[in-house]
Amino acid sequence: MTVISAQSFRTARLDVLPLRVEHAEEMAAVLGDPALHEFIGGAPHSPEALRARYERLVAGCPDPAVSWCNWVLRLHEGGALVGTVQATVAGGVAEIAWVVGTGWQGRGFASEAAVGLVGWLERQGAGSVVAHVHPEHRASAAVATAAGLTPTGEEQDGEVRWRREPRP
Repeated sequence: MTVISAQSFRTARLDVLPLRVEHAEEMAAVLGDPALHEFIGGAPHSPEALRARYERLVAGCPDPAVSWCNWVLRLHEGGALVGTVQATVAGGVAEIAWVVGTGWQGRGFASEAAVGLVGWLERQGAGSVVAHVHPEHRASAAVATAAGLTPTGEEQDGEVRWRREPRP
């Protein structure tokens, strides 16, 4: 797989748009609930800190063999940003992650975005798709399952490694 860059794609209810630094202020509000960090640690970023983080992400990975692909999730209806998805692609393996703001959870947006992301990655030639899910995070396990990943039994940093092998 060659180095790829995030491109827009759509799902039934979402526009999945490449991350821009200008998204930081709105995303700081979307991601501002400390409860979002229950399983991943850390704390919400201020708009300024999120802007600095987005500047680094948009600049791309310093390793030219690694692609950092980051997107925001925008609702078709109403246009609100509701979360993010990301993929770090290296050596044909895509490691993915997702987060949906607390106010938008429980509506299937994370699953919809993750399914769309896996499909997009496969169209780009990604091999295996991997995610790391906290063993007690049932909602994230449901998202991984919806995206066609299965738990491997391997753990990394206290999280279970989920994997989807390439389609023949």
